[in-house]
Amino acid sequence: MAFQLSDYLVTDDLTILLCLIAASLFLLSNLYKPQPLVHPILLGRQSDVARVRNPGQSAVYRNYGTGMMGRLPVRPAKDINLLTDLVKVDFDAPRTLWSTKITNPELRERFMNFGTGLIRLTNLTAKESNVLVLLDDSIEFLLADLALASHSIASFTLTSLDLLSPVLERHPPDAIICHASFLPQLMELIYDSAETGHHTIIVVGESPDGPLTLAGVRVLKWDDVEKNGKQTEKIISPAPDPNDIFTVSFFSSRPGELRGAQLTHQNLTAGVAAARVLLPLSSAISPLDTIVSAHSMNTAYGRSIAYMAVYEGTSFATLDSTKIFAGAEATAEDTSDLTNVSNLPIPFPTIAFLKPGHVHSLTTSILERAKQSSRLLFQTAWRHKLSGLAEGFLTKDSLWDRIVFEGARQTVVGVGAGTVRGVVVSGGPLEAAALPAARVALSVPIVNAFTNPLVPGPVLASHPLDLQSFPVPGEASSDPFAQHYHCGPPSINVEAKLLGVKDDVVEAGGDPEGALFVRGPSVGKELVFGEDSWEQVNGDEEGWVATGVRGKVVSNGTFKVVVA
Repeated sequence: MAFQLSDYLVTDDLTILLCLIAASLFLLSNLYKPQPLVHPILLGRQSDVARVRNPGQSAVYRNYGTGMMGRLPVRPAKDINLLTDLVKVDFDAPRTLWSTKITNPELRERFMNFGTGLIRLTNLTAKESNVLVLLDDSIEFLLADLALASHSIASFTLTSLDLLSPVLERHPPDAIICHASFLPQLMELIYDSAETGHHTIIVVGESPDGPLTLAGVRVLKWDDVEKNGKQTEKIISPAPDPNDIFTVSFFSSRPGELRGAQLTHQNLTAGVAAARVLLPLSSAISPLDTIVSAHSMNTAYGRSIAYMAVYEGTSFATLDSTKIFAGAEATAEDTSDLTNVSNLPIPFPTIAFLKPGHVHSLTTSILERAKQSSRLLFQTAWRHKLSGLAEGFLTKDSLWDRIVFEGARQTVVGVGAGTVRGVVVSGGPLEAAALPAARVALSVPIVNAFTNPLVPGPVLASHPLDLQSFPVPGEASSDPFAQHYHCGPPSINVEAKLLGVKDDVVEAGGDPEGALFVRGPSVGKELVFGEDSWEQVNGDEEGWVATGVRGKVVSNGTFKVVVA
């Protein structure tokens, strides 16, 4: 029996319908499949690597965007050379700094008034005198910092209250600026140090216990100093050089140790230049943003964040956990620390510089709240969000965010949860296994940065849209880097290399591991106190400075770090 081709093509309506449904599902799955927010090629090579290396060392790594032949940026714009230049004269829109609504002209006027009054009443000398700033983050800290820098008077800051006694005993300042609530404790420490003849104290606010006096100590009120400068002719000092030292930030790597980060104007402007490009350039920081920070201005990194906000014209505030001298109880790095910032008269935060404790607390609280609303919907939303992350896609405006996660975020953080568009995490290791959950809970770009007391701005920073997730070995793994999420490539103006690497491992194509060293325009000088004087640690002859951590570089040019 002969068969014709048409006999094999005979179909009924059901077959045609099923074919149409299959084709429609295929097209829909491709059309609605989320596209990656950044091309995978860009994530496959995030560092530019030198072609040669020395024995026992890794090659030199730079940010791929800078390149090995590119110049390392030293300022956010060509006309920004000094700390005071960050207060741009051509920007006069008001914004809120902590609890004060102020414009740049008003900010300039106030720090010039305070600087004039300070010099007239205390007889400080440019490039010779120094002032210890014992203030928590506030508008007064900013004004004092700018005033001292404009007159080439070095400021001292402390990252911990434990460092106050050693500084007073070993390197007494010419003047001290402190909160009124901290004045009784300061007077006691000055008395114990037997250095009363060296101190003039400028007090911010009213002392709760009334005026305090001590023989040989002169106490002035902040308002009186600023008023004196306002009512007298302004003192204009010669502009400092960008390489002049404007501050020494005292810190300690271990108990009983006293070290100092000696920072120049150029170090700070370079740090600001690196900090402002941490988030996607497609949505760069603008005056419409509000920045909140969990990093004290008494640290180099915290200072660069604050001055980045000043330069960009954004509103700015710091969390309660940054307080060192106000006398309040220590605030935990959790959701309450974030919600307390809503008590300040600033707009809802849009960019947050947090610590790992904040991210962990936020993630746990938001996901638990989302589960309580509807466990069935949560499981479905969780799978869809993870599927998007696997495709390199992240959004907080999806259907599942609107019906599951948005309400949970508002319950935990408040109404302003919907305004946050970027998070930068630093100040400790970020667990790799916890990051997918954090991205689901927050649904915004998360940057993991590594910082160092000697460096304003980030040392290393991950790409904000690098959503890759790799299997994490169990806790029994012998690899100390396995549990930590990578810190990305070096920032735009930092060069990095590892010392003490195993040559045979590197030559066999393995990942180099060793002590992390960095150099660049944002890297300051380290001071170590000897028996009778301060000793400056300059690193080696090529300017490489030890960070005190061990690093590992993987094949795509991203770094992982652990404490040495």
